[in-house]
Amino acid sequence: MDIKRIVLFAGLAIVSYLMVLAWNEDYHQAPQPTETAQVSQADGSASHSGTDGMQLPGDNSGTATGEELTTPETHQSNAPAATDGNQVENRYITVRTDVYDLKIDRVSGNLVQASLLNYSKSLNSKASLKLLNNTQERTYVLESGLIGQDGPDSQRNGQAPVYQSRATSYQLEDGTDQLTVDLTFVADNGVKITKRYQFQRDSYEIGVRYLIDNTTDQPWKANFTGKIVRDQSPDPTAQTSMGIRSFLGLVLSSPEDPYEKHSLDDLKDTKINRTVNGGWMAFLQHYFLSAWIPTKDVPAQFQSTHRGNLNVMGFVYPATEVAPGETAEVGGNIYVGPKIIDRLETVAPNLDRTVDFGWLFFISLPLFYVLQWFHGLLGNWGVSIILLTVCVKALFFHLSATSYRSMAKMRAVAPQLTRLKELYGDDRQRMSQEMMALYKREKINPLGGCLPILVQMPVFISLYWVLFESVQLRHAPFILWIHDLSQMDPYFILPILMGASMFLQTHLNPTPPDPMQAKIMKLMPLVFTVFFLWFPAGLVLYWLTNNILSITQQYYITRKIEAETAARKS
Repeated sequence: MDIKRIVLFAGLAIVSYLMVLAWNEDYHQAPQPTETAQVSQADGSASHSGTDGMQLPGDNSGTATGEELTTPETHQSNAPAATDGNQVENRYITVRTDVYDLKIDRVSGNLVQASLLNYSKSLNSKASLKLLNNTQERTYVLESGLIGQDGPDSQRNGQAPVYQSRATSYQLEDGTDQLTVDLTFVADNGVKITKRYQFQRDSYEIGVRYLIDNTTDQPWKANFTGKIVRDQSPDPTAQTSMGIRSFLGLVLSSPEDPYEKHSLDDLKDTKINRTVNGGWMAFLQHYFLSAWIPTKDVPAQFQSTHRGNLNVMGFVYPATEVAPGETAEVGGNIYVGPKIIDRLETVAPNLDRTVDFGWLFFISLPLFYVLQWFHGLLGNWGVSIILLTVCVKALFFHLSATSYRSMAKMRAVAPQLTRLKELYGDDRQRMSQEMMALYKREKINPLGGCLPILVQMPVFISLYWVLFESVQLRHAPFILWIHDLSQMDPYFILPILMGASMFLQTHLNPTPPDPMQAKIMKLMPLVFTVFFLWFPAGLVLYWLTNNILSITQQYYITRKIEAETAARKS
């Protein structure tokens, strides 16, 4: 029994470490050197809505125009003054809502900056987190346009449409739940195009619509496209735990495959080109994402390509045709914000899966909802973790009690095990037979003491993913020195207390008859303390609370069994 328990403890440490390595292999993205986009300038000229070699649905030519596309470099150098970003006055339109501070580029009308007002850049910073940005250091924008036969964004001649707006800044006023920002462009043939952004209060979902008014005597035809454009730079919001990083890359969802991941390395090697009806595409980083959600029941051609060193991930609709004198509307929705399950569920089917709780999600989700419920009552995530631990402990109370009774009986018969070792130490077979006979006589289950650890491990792993993935716990304080439960304890106080609690538990467990085994058991608290130093403080808090509750229960049962044993002897 003692050897098996020691092997189990050692196996626990090894399995935990392998868990870390497996997570690292699945989700870690090695930081890539930040390169300046080939056409990126401080004025945001990297952003445009050209074809990028994207293929129209049903087009076998290989590009959206059926001819060799103008490269980004050519686009910049050959563009007339009207589309030179440096010569477009009041080029950027600012939009402020209760959750956003945005910039829209009038050249092509793209969303080139998005700051999330409810999330700070770092724990000690008052600056809002910039999820989307377009500078020399980093390019991450959401583009949309009309390409194809009459699309103004096809850029056959290196020109990009410059939209007009009635104001240079917009704000969602108090008492107003909606905000609409209209950008207008009149093509050379007289077709009027309105690009409309729609915002709602307390929402990270943005509507993007094109309103086409064909006032000419000729039919008009073009394809709507939406794109996520990002460079190879590392995740600026990444937090690490034991060297683990969250997934950084593209996720596609379709009825056939609701959650298909493509890392940045995958996008380098493989191009995506498929028709998806009723899906979405999103770019994920730690805690946050941006997503394009095409209109339901419209077959969108999902594609990926490159613009210099930029990854271009987008989709193209079938052509929209507008007869002379008619109007039409086409577009989609975008989500730019945090990974919050309740919000994502209302945006698109399966979008909530971007909150990736791992393969034990069926345990992680209930844990998260209980944790969230406690937080709604108390307003403190640390206290919520403590109460969650109490609930988990209560759920397995009787199972733990059975295990602790077995361990207490093992402790009570320890002197007899020592005597058996003295008598039969050189005869392992006889020693095993006598030990089994003793266990049977005293009604002891040799594996009973292993159950508490086996029960805890799935919960431990699941809670790790909950703490690692839940944006609600980002920068969430507990008490005193713990200002962020998703990060390690800066002073290692919780891991040391956890190690001390494990050391105390070893004194309640039966002492192995073998001296070497006993030494190993005494070293286990130290090994776990070192291992837990870099774990999130919230996870260490869970393990510490669980140990304290286990010690209390085990102490009571051990003393009760010892009293019963003493009474029988007397």
